[in-house]
Amino acid sequence: MATFMAAYDATLMNPAVLCGIFIGAMMVLVFSAMTLKAVGRAAGSMVEEVRRQFREMPGIMEGTTKPDYARCVAISTAGAQREMLVPSLMAIVVPIAVGLVFGVAGVMGLLVGSLSCGFVLAIMLNNAGGAWDNAKKHIERGNFGGKGSDAHKAAVACDTIGDPFKDTTGPAINILIKLMTMVSVVFSGVVVAFGGKLF
Repeated sequence: MATFMAAYDATLMNPAVLCGIFIGAMMVLVFSAMTLKAVGRAAGSMVEEVRRQFREMPGIMEGTTKPDYARCVAISTAGAQREMLVPSLMAIVVPIAVGLVFGVAGVMGLLVGSLSCGFVLAIMLNNAGGAWDNAKKHIERGNFGGKGSDAHKAAVACDTIGDPFKDTTGPAINILIKLMTMVSVVFSGVVVAFGGKLF
């Protein structure tokens, strides 16, 4: 291992490693922001569809007409697939680009930065989202004024953020780290042959 590290100058004194670390940490944060915004956009589309159904089918409120559940499921599915296209392509392209520009040392820095930042951020997102969700449920059981109180309104607002934290972005960071690692392994031969020599 020491010989490998020396051969590729994989030390913190190598600027390529430092650049890779910063890019890896940045990737996690950009990916998290993109997934959080994607949830908001998909939820907005769902709200518009529900409002349309209530407006065009008044029988829903009386219980005489069934809502179009399939349309809501289709919006959710299509939105999820569309919104994850750019983040997933980013997770594939960035390791290859970093490898070609900064070489093996840059890719090693990229993986270190994404793993160290991603692990801490994922733990925070999962725990914060779960805490907000549990706080709302605790208040709904009658504590701190129960439903309709100011505490409940605040908890609902927090849980609106907490749900994508614990259900979307937190778990997705694990997939981001694994995908970047697998792409780096698959293209390792290309990076060794051409890394740092194209520019």
